[in-house]
Amino acid sequence: FSENCGIYFPEIKRDPGRYLHSCPESVKKWLRQLKNAGKILLLITSSHSDYCRLLCEYILGNDFTDLFDVVITNALKPGFFSHLPSQRPFRTLENDEEQEALPSLDKPGWYSQGNAVHLYELLKKMTGKPEPKVVYFGDSMHSDIFPARHYSNWETVLILEELRGDEGARCQRPEESEPLEKKGKYEGPKAKPLNTSSKKWGSFFIDSVWGLENTEDSLVYTWSCKRISTYSTIAIPSIEAIAELPLDYKFTRFSSSNSKTAGYYPNPPLVLTSDETLISK
Repeated sequence: FSENCGIYFPEIKRDPGRYLHSCPESVKKWLRQLKNAGKILLLITSSHSDYCRLLCEYILGNDFTDLFDVVITNALKPGFFSHLPSQRPFRTLENDEEQEALPSLDKPGWYSQGNAVHLYELLKKMTGKPEPKVVYFGDSMHSDIFPARHYSNWETVLILEELRGDEGARCQRPEESEPLEKKGKYEGPKAKPLNTSSKKWGSFFIDSVWGLENTEDSLVYTWSCKRISTYSTIAIPSIEAIAELPLDYKFTRFSSSNSKTAGYYPNPPLVLTSDETLISK
């Protein structure tokens, strides 16, 4: 990015609006509400600091750093969660260049690389709690959700764009009668809904067992679908889907005692709510 190499980086510098969407005001308001409520906000990205700054200034505004207590760039996820502090120390930044390695993380700020262990120690200090709870939002099972849950035992919210695939095909169900003040004001993006069933690979969520097409056990959850319910606390189509909910809204989470569709908000994929029998293998 700093060397202006290739095609993409020069282009996004020249015309960021061609590639980026501004953050909805409802999401910015939600972030401010969280901060005003005393929550500590973290931004953790594997992008380098200069590229992160360009993206965030366009998406969130020039004052985006006011929204976050800690910004971590070049985090090199998933190693950020799995590596020991000695393997991946935090580094300070000067003019977007990484400086000396830090033996620990002692105060909020903008850092590079790092590890979840030292970050959690900082959160203990900032909150005054021996075991502060962390809710981590991410859109990658490999880099975000699995490592944050498996290595750090954080609560995880998967941003799953495939949940947008049913927009326009779903009517509000009679049982969905929450008061308006308890529902997110989410109408979805104006773009054409995603198709979650590939002509080549089939559904993202379910698969059919070859040779059992006409039996009750013909459908199974895909590997991806099972990973969602195993490593995500909840799954949502976008931050905007929950931005106007009350901060104390109680979500139904994925768990072994709930159905595999329990943690999808605002609704599970239609393909998982059909009357056909689904089995786990």
